[in-house]
Amino acid sequence: MADSLFCIATLISDPNRPCIDGGLLAAVARRIDGPEPRVLRDGIAAEVAFATGDPAEAENAVRDAVGDRPVDIVVQAAAGRRKRLLLADMDSTMIGQECIDELADLVGLKAAVSAITERAMQGEIAFEPALRERVALLKGLPVEVIDTILAERITLTPGGRTLVATMRAHGAYACLVSGGFTAFTAAVGRAIGFDEDRANRLLLAEDRLAGLVEEPILGREAKLATLVELRERFGLERADVMAVGDGANDLAMLGEAGLGVAFRAKPAVAAAAHARVDHGDLTALLYMQGYAAADFVDPPA
Repeated sequence: MADSLFCIATLISDPNRPCIDGGLLAAVARRIDGPEPRVLRDGIAAEVAFATGDPAEAENAVRDAVGDRPVDIVVQAAAGRRKRLLLADMDSTMIGQECIDELADLVGLKAAVSAITERAMQGEIAFEPALRERVALLKGLPVEVIDTILAERITLTPGGRTLVATMRAHGAYACLVSGGFTAFTAAVGRAIGFDEDRANRLLLAEDRLAGLVEEPILGREAKLATLVELRERFGLERADVMAVGDGANDLAMLGEAGLGVAFRAKPAVAAAAHARVDHGDLTALLYMQGYAAADFVDPPA
């Protein structure tokens, strides 16, 4: 039977809490009448193929078998899983922080700015005016604090460098596209290994933040436009694209991708995305594409 007539159920757990064992895989295979599961990494990730029926019904059957184990489940068509274009959000996705909140902390306004950030990421308020409001509160900060935050506060999300290195080694193009700021995305993009980065530009006044951001602001629609532009530049189909993010301004981008992944995302985003990762790290996006741990490419030192 052709691959196009098959679906794949991928199971992924936190690498620090492996919980995918032979008993669980056997139970999943029985539920969806699948063949011997393929182990992608012992204890951490595996996949089971099954003949196309109702994918939603199959996913429910897998979830019943998994029960309350902390396992991410992704059900998709077997054909076209390997992606040739990756678009990724930065804040709370490729890094563990929200950069604007860390800047605000330096002027004693982290709580106020974080509250606005949370509302924007939940989709409760529009992203663009929320960004202008938050940036205005940063007026007067010396620009060199950005280097301090990058060095002392920003942490890369586990698995991100391996994700990008592996996809690029297999011919994919990777773009970091953020509603944050170029002052951060340039450094983070280099550290992770992206081909390019796009974000908003903070305006300066005599080496201090002016409290303004260059217009037009890169938000939800600009992220979507970037995906379409890059897809057309490389002559790709929608199915060739993977996007990952966590906030409401990522929704359009996630929806347009062949596989849109909500990574430890806000509830509304997780509910709308094609796939969600609540337990695994960013290598989960490789397992979804059928990569086994033995296929991973070590990122440059």
